[in-house]
Amino acid sequence: MTGTRVLTALVLIPVVVALVLFSPTWAVALATALITILALREYFALGDAIGHRAYRLWTIFSALLFIYGQWIGMNIQNLVTSATPNVSVIGLQRDTLFLSLVSFLLIYIFGITALTLWTRRPLVESLPSAGISFSALLLVAFPLSFAVALHGLPRGRRLLLFALAITWAADTTAYFVGRAIGKHPLAPHISPKKTWEGSVGGMLGSLLVAYAFHGWLSIPIPHLLAMATLGNIAGQMGDLLESAYKRSAGVKDSGAMLPGHGGVLDRIDALILCIPVIWYYLVLVNPPTLS
Repeated sequence: MTGTRVLTALVLIPVVVALVLFSPTWAVALATALITILALREYFALGDAIGHRAYRLWTIFSALLFIYGQWIGMNIQNLVTSATPNVSVIGLQRDTLFLSLVSFLLIYIFGITALTLWTRRPLVESLPSAGISFSALLLVAFPLSFAVALHGLPRGRRLLLFALAITWAADTTAYFVGRAIGKHPLAPHISPKKTWEGSVGGMLGSLLVAYAFHGWLSIPIPHLLAMATLGNIAGQMGDLLESAYKRSAGVKDSGAMLPGHGGVLDRIDALILCIPVIWYYLVLVNPPTLS
C-alpha cells in the first residue's frame, strides 16, 4: 500500500510542478476546472450514499463560473495595472475577485431556486438536494478556485507551488511520524488513525519547507512561517472535514482514481482550505517584496 502510494506521488508531483511553474494561468484554470469536476462527482456520490441527490449539472456549471471569475479578475488586474502602474495589484485583485464571486453566487442561488420550484423531484427531496448542492459548491469548488487567483498574483507560480509543497510535506511527515510514534488520537470519532504526534510532525514538515522557500520567494521568513502555520492548520482541518464526509457516507475513500490515495477528493482535501488561506494572508497582510 505504501509503495503504491509513493509510486503514484512520484508520477503526479512532477506533472503538477511543471504545470504550476511553466504554464500560463489560463492553463492552471483549466486544470483546476478538471480537478474540481472530478472532486464534485465524488462529493455527489457521497451524497447519494445517504440519499441526498444534488443538482449536479447546475452545481458543476456554477463551479466553472467561479473558476472563470477568478481568471477574468486576474485579467482585469493585468489590464488596469499595465495602464496605471501605481495601482495596487493586490488590492485590485481582491476587489475585482469579491465582486465577481458574489455575483456568481447570486446567480447560483437563483438557479437553485428555479430548480427547487419547478423540478419534478418529490418535495421531500427539496431541502436535501439544495443542501448537498450548496455544500458541494461552498466546501469544494469555491475554495479550490483560489488556486487560479493565487497563481495570478505577482510571483504567483512560486506562491502556488509553496502552498502545494507545505501541504505535501505535511501529509508525508504526518503519515510517517504517525505510523512510527503516533499514540494519542487527534479526532478518534472522525479519523481514528490520525494522531497528535502525526499532526505535530506534519506542522514541522510544513515549517521546514517554508524555511527552504525563503531564498526563492524573497518574502521575510516570519511571513513564510506564518503562512505555513496557518496553511497547515487549514489543511489539517480540510483533511478531517473530508474524513467526516466519508464517515457520514459510510465509505473508506471518496473514489479509486488514484492508486494508494483513493479518489481525487482524498488527494486534495487539505489543499482545498490551505490555498485560500494562503491567498487571504497575502492580500490582507501584503508581506514586503510581494507587491
